[in-house]
Amino acid sequence: MEEEDKQTTIMECSLSYSLNDKDGKGIGKGEAQARLDEKNLSILPKFGQALFFPFRDILEISESNYKVYLTLTSKEKLILFNLGYRYEDFLRILSKLRNEILLKDMLMHETIRKSGLKAEFVYIDEKGKEKQRGKCESRLYETAIVIIPEKGEFTRIPYSDLLEIHEENYTLIITTEFGEKIIFSKMGAQFDPFKRTLSEIINELSLKVQSSLKELLPKANPSIIRRAARFMKEGKAARRSDIESISPELWVELEKKLEVAGVKEEYDFLKSLAQKEKMSIGLKRGLLGDLTGEYIWFLIPIYSTDPKKPGNVVAMEATSTEGGGKATYFFRIVSRKDHPNFKNIEDLDREVDDFINQINRCMLAINFRREPIYLPNEELEKPRYAKYKFAIQKIPALQTLRSLFIGRIIHSSPRQWKQDVMDLLKFNVRVRDDSLKWEKKEKIEN
Repeated sequence: MEEEDKQTTIMECSLSYSLNDKDGKGIGKGEAQARLDEKNLSILPKFGQALFFPFRDILEISESNYKVYLTLTSKEKLILFNLGYRYEDFLRILSKLRNEILLKDMLMHETIRKSGLKAEFVYIDEKGKEKQRGKCESRLYETAIVIIPEKGEFTRIPYSDLLEIHEENYTLIITTEFGEKIIFSKMGAQFDPFKRTLSEIINELSLKVQSSLKELLPKANPSIIRRAARFMKEGKAARRSDIESISPELWVELEKKLEVAGVKEEYDFLKSLAQKEKMSIGLKRGLLGDLTGEYIWFLIPIYSTDPKKPGNVVAMEATSTEGGGKATYFFRIVSRKDHPNFKNIEDLDREVDDFINQINRCMLAINFRREPIYLPNEELEKPRYAKYKFAIQKIPALQTLRSLFIGRIIHSSPRQWKQDVMDLLKFNVRVRDDSLKWEKKEKIEN
């Protein structure tokens, strides 16, 4: 609490406010002073109880007719108005301060390569619809570009999602693999430094992947390495069929790397149950901001058209090549209610291809953090997990992973681990409620 008291006031101004409960019923209104510090918004009425809103409790900010609408985690809605000439400044500073908190809480706490890049931008979504426009600050992080608008929430785009970048008339146009488009303009003297730094980062990431692949296949020609790197850029897990179409030897070497990482026994057991052509392996350097060492991760789909056969899951593990893994994570491929209706393996194959693309995108979006995926709701209520609770409410990729998550199996004894895996696989085809998670039974006797 002492720390909160030391927050420096960034802005203070007069306004009117109205606070409504989740049903729209008014529970407070009047004239007040609004105070913004680094972490909180305070509303100080002339007569009445002060209102205190940490930025983590503000789910959404919107504006209309010179009024600011704040949706809170309590489902209450706070409306701020009569700001006069301070309106634009207030909204800009509130957005900026809250975005700084979001950037830390939403799994973005990594090295910034370049910041303070001012521009105007237009963000067009995959359906061709304009999603955002206005003035912004762009930041280039180690793994993603972040667009921080003057008003509204930031957008994070991993470099691995970038498909094409081109410039025309001092405008930079970025297209993602999913059809999104971001157009930057009016960057002035910052145009060339921004373009240069972005190019450097993308090249560095590409060289890291190619370097890792060359270490695995020292005799491979540059063409094979480049083609494989496109499938595995910035840590993406590549399908066995795609890798083997370029170099069967490369897949063998990737499997050998799992032995060095200490998870070969677990991998081999899951492989014995899997649709082998759909198995995927990825390499990532600098995972979680650690610029040393290398991580290897795999996705193993286990499924069939027999609704009673254990499966309908993808197993995932990520581990350092310098030490064994600690847990295996399992995700549901299709709805448990729909699973018995799949009579054709080709239909399930297509679902798995889409699923692997989805898991890749989601894991890159959360920068491979796993704790916020498996923590149960009751744990998220603890103060030390407040940042995860907020991140889950704001990151669609994290919401997706949590909804598909079935269970996590710790690496204890090999026998216990295998028993737990089979128990989870059977559980997943036995129940029909997608919200149910697997729970570990009592430890078997040795």
